[in-house]
Amino acid sequence: MSSFAKDFSKAMSQAGPSQFQEVIRQELEYSMKVELDKILATAPSNELEHTKKDLEGFKKLFHRFLQEKGPSVDWGKIQRPPEDSIQPYEKIKARGLPDNIASVLNKLVVVKLNGGLGTSMGCKGPKSLIGVRNENTFLDLTVQQIEHLNKTYNTDVPLVLMNSFNTDEDTKKILQKYSLSRVKIYTFNQSRYPRINKETLLPIAKDVSYSGENTECWYPPGHGDIYGSFYNSGLLDNLIAEGKEYIFVSNIDNLGATVDLYILNHLMNPPNGKRCEFVMEVTNKTRADVKGGTLTQYENKLRLVEIAQVPKAHVDEFKSVSKFKIFNTNNLWIALSAIKRLQEKNAIDMEIIVNPKTLDGGLNVIQLETAVGAAIKSFENSLGINVPRSRFLPVKTTSDLLLVMSNLYSLNAGSLTMSEKREFPAVPLVKLGSSFTKVQDYLRRFESIPDMLELDHLTVSGDVTFGKNVSLKGTVIIIANHGDRIDIPAGAVLENKIVSGNLRILDH
Repeated sequence: MSSFAKDFSKAMSQAGPSQFQEVIRQELEYSMKVELDKILATAPSNELEHTKKDLEGFKKLFHRFLQEKGPSVDWGKIQRPPEDSIQPYEKIKARGLPDNIASVLNKLVVVKLNGGLGTSMGCKGPKSLIGVRNENTFLDLTVQQIEHLNKTYNTDVPLVLMNSFNTDEDTKKILQKYSLSRVKIYTFNQSRYPRINKETLLPIAKDVSYSGENTECWYPPGHGDIYGSFYNSGLLDNLIAEGKEYIFVSNIDNLGATVDLYILNHLMNPPNGKRCEFVMEVTNKTRADVKGGTLTQYENKLRLVEIAQVPKAHVDEFKSVSKFKIFNTNNLWIALSAIKRLQEKNAIDMEIIVNPKTLDGGLNVIQLETAVGAAIKSFENSLGINVPRSRFLPVKTTSDLLLVMSNLYSLNAGSLTMSEKREFPAVPLVKLGSSFTKVQDYLRRFESIPDMLELDHLTVSGDVTFGKNVSLKGTVIIIANHGDRIDIPAGAVLENKIVSGNLRILDH
């Protein structure tokens, strides 16, 4: 009889359920350790140290996953944050800027989360290399913004890219084109963790390789991994040694996440003399943001609560725009010394996000992830700043891409700003159907990007194409039924129109 079988029968005979669960847990941890050791044994000597760190990190995450079950917040303890814990941006801005803003800027590092692929928009390779405006990619715009800062203030703000094993190689190739720009660019890689079989809770990888048929065996574990991998890369210590004090972290696909001098000044020169270690930019929810994570007060600390942590019975309450008025933009300002201190004490606590996936062959797996903003409760003197919506301009879909390519925005030194000709600040609601999902299909369907300055709402479904110089105003709904096609002719002005059926304009 195996030792596990003896433990199992012993636990069953004495068993309280908690003892039984403990035996199962120990057995799972043991089996996981055996499998990870087998994988580690296949690592070539030049990858051994790196792989070991990754698998150690994964083991800790797996251990916590076995300990924690169900949503990790007690709904009864959730309170609205105290008034002064979320400051209005206007108040921060009203303080103005000091004369020595350059010396403040020289303490800053810009970090962009660059681990994602463009697959959801039908593109191969890193998402940051998709063209978003006048042939410029997300990465181009980021470099232009920081270069403009460095030239304007004669400063040395570096750019750090957190890549994943999916994006690292392609990103590094493209970085050569910025060699003459006035921005130092550094990269480090987030960890590479094994996906686990949903049934057995064991890794599906048999060795360390992640190419060919093994590509589906591994994943980057969410942007909460930034703290550990930044620290392990040695870059954190190097930047502290250079006198850098804060990082500004944001998603590379959020085109609104530019360096804000007023927020930076508030961090470096706090009005009460006590510096914040962690600032989260939040903005007001609209109906489109009901699933976004929100800041709450929980056990006397500011805490980010995501929809996945909410007990089912309270999900509607969580989505309520009246009770939880703000959501996290994932624009974060964090003190480097605090990251180092907490990392060395192993004191950064982030909830585990269990992300289920189905692989191409039909196998159900889970990946264990964490979110960077969830660490807010581990830092001292944290603060939320309620920023204008313009600082949250993510491009997740081609519907978002249409907005940022249009005349709603003007581009200056890598930054997009809402056109002054737009009479109201809200962005139109755009929903493009499945024929537009892939970037190449989307581009093929627009001969030129329509004039959208007076647009409120656009819905497009089915086989629809747009000619040159089309103008869209008010609410426009265009639906081509299955088998039909609609060509919006060049120069057309559609104002508060519903177009359906079949419309072909033939050249003659």
